[in-house]
Amino acid sequence: MDYPNHALSLREWLDHLQRTERLAVAKPGLSLRHEIAGIANRMDGRKATLFPKAGGMSTVVSGIVSDRNWMAEALGIAPGELVSRFGKASAEPVAWKEVSKAPCQEVVHRDVDILKQMPVPTHNEHDSGAYITAGILVSRDPESGIQNVTIHRCQISGPNRIGVLLLPRHTHHYYRKAEKAGKPLEIAIAIGVEPACLLASQAIVPIDHDELEIAGALKGAPLDVVKCVTNDVRIPADAEIVLEGRILPKTREPEGPFGEFPQYYGERAERHVIEIDAITHRRDPLFHTIVGGGLEHLLLGAIPREATILAAMRASFPDVKDVHLALGGVGRYHLYVKLDKTQEGQGKNVLLAAFAAHYDIKHAVVVDMDVDIHNPREVEWAVATRFQADRDLVVISDSQGSKLDPSTDGGVGAKMGLDATIPLHSPEMKYKRIRVPGEENIDLDAVLDPQARVTF
Repeated sequence: MDYPNHALSLREWLDHLQRTERLAVAKPGLSLRHEIAGIANRMDGRKATLFPKAGGMSTVVSGIVSDRNWMAEALGIAPGELVSRFGKASAEPVAWKEVSKAPCQEVVHRDVDILKQMPVPTHNEHDSGAYITAGILVSRDPESGIQNVTIHRCQISGPNRIGVLLLPRHTHHYYRKAEKAGKPLEIAIAIGVEPACLLASQAIVPIDHDELEIAGALKGAPLDVVKCVTNDVRIPADAEIVLEGRILPKTREPEGPFGEFPQYYGERAERHVIEIDAITHRRDPLFHTIVGGGLEHLLLGAIPREATILAAMRASFPDVKDVHLALGGVGRYHLYVKLDKTQEGQGKNVLLAAFAAHYDIKHAVVVDMDVDIHNPREVEWAVATRFQADRDLVVISDSQGSKLDPSTDGGVGAKMGLDATIPLHSPEMKYKRIRVPGEENIDLDAVLDPQARVTF
């Protein structure tokens, strides 16, 4: 396969997927209500999907980074470098470069009617309507001007109105400053951005970090940004579509339900409201959508968390060599840890560090260096053969977890850690894995005859 040697733009990445037979193109004019999401789910992890003239409008794309290796490939790096590259980019951001003209502003609409101007899909059965799910929301601190970038679920509530779920993080912090002053918070939602921007938007960094600078570090070059037409927010110049607006002060309206990453619905409640002042876009824009609970949704959350968790754990335990948030745990709740064990009892301490590293982690497993933590079957094998519940189990009751986990009591629940490492002083042959010498070096093409037929 012809791998790129640099980070790719969205259109370059789609072209690369097509050349490598990983882009499925649907028939034109498919329905925005459930049909696009259903097809995207059927192709999830196998091929990205492109939907021309979706709902009789412009083109929709989905599943563009629905495989961990694809994300590395889109950044021009090897899969094994992904977490370390993200950690380095978060620690050493690259300042963006402002430009005066940008593809994302080729067409400007000041008379806004979102659902008539954009092909916004409705995904899951009980979603409360059409949602923007892959737009990066850029906000500015009203005091310092420093930006924050993240992805929020955005319900289309009216021609120029969006209901948005703001969790108590950086965007919400900026909003509270603006609301206290009786002012709206200026924002922009950029849809159809390059993979580096998507991944950077999920970085877990201090509040004074602009994730667009992390995107620049992932690219290895400053990201081009442009000032919005109606406010001071800077957005990726190469975005496909941008909605410029304001989160209104002291305004709440119903939002939800919506199919979330645990593959359950986030409940309906009174949420914050965005009023859109303008829509800008490329000519013939691409609308990127992420189906809630799909692989693209899970991976974009998992990879940045892995980088943050690994850095936090290695600060106290340098013998931790790698971590992996398993997709079976929706990329949030199940953590596998690879440990170069040097002391007895170390596995349990590492488990406690894992739970401290991120409150979402619900179940953690620590394994030895010979176990592939990216292969759930290997981790299950380690638990089956190296773990005893009365000796190696850690349970912590009444601790903070994810509020989107329906088995918790408002986000409060139990955590379970499994130390599946080998006791250090075990007899040499007791835990030695079986292997066939030379197996990995056999050239199957040289020893198997695909033309041979036998009669029985």
